[in-house]
Amino acid sequence: MQKCSPPWQVLDLVANHLDPGTLATAACVCKSWSVSMSSDHLWQPLCSSTYRSLSNLPAAASDVSYSKLYSLGRAADKRRVQKPLKPHLSLHDLFFAVDVQTSRESVVTVVKPGGELKVDKNGVFRFDIEVESEKLVGFEALDSLRITWNVVLEGFKGVFTMMDCKGKGSFVLGLEGWFSKELPPAGCCSSEAASGLVADLRLGLRESGGKVVVEKMSVGVLSIVSWRYVCVDDGLRYLQHFLLPCNV
Repeated sequence: MQKCSPPWQVLDLVANHLDPGTLATAACVCKSWSVSMSSDHLWQPLCSSTYRSLSNLPAAASDVSYSKLYSLGRAADKRRVQKPLKPHLSLHDLFFAVDVQTSRESVVTVVKPGGELKVDKNGVFRFDIEVESEKLVGFEALDSLRITWNVVLEGFKGVFTMMDCKGKGSFVLGLEGWFSKELPPAGCCSSEAASGLVADLRLGLRESGGKVVVEKMSVGVLSIVSWRYVCVDDGLRYLQHFLLPCNV
């Protein structure tokens, strides 16, 4: 006995009670089912209730179906909740080079392998670095400091300057601190785009005989939206755009 497809009226009646996922699956059964299950009168209310802004697009592009718009909205939802990929870099691939100078002389230079950095308990991109220096500097010299922080890829395969600041920082309770200008956007974004990130560097000072000596420092990356430090993975994802060829 030859099998016959149910009348389109029956399909339409059943389709009105199906959820979007079942409708999409049913549309793959055969050509006649695809026509019935992809009808705009079925998908328009679904699209309007879930993706209201997308449901207005057919007015500008009449050849776009509501089932297609719903599919686009669903794909966008999945991308928004998708976890970012793990960075291709690790701290072990990097070393941090910080140089502090006055207008006349070098105060301290620190080169710290990333693998020796202790990750903060909150997992943020902020690191404390002990400084072995007995170089004494007069308080007046703090007004003319130049602070440079470079992140270098192992083997000197790449260098990215996080900070290059001149002048006095903000002095609070023995800490001299600097913020960089807003860091450049990652990837191939235009020069008008913004990263929303700044580099942060602080010097821990100890007074000795009317002068000061640098005994520790901290470096980090802050979001200027929340003024919180970004997490380590976000910091590494940002750096890989500048340190890895073609961001492999």
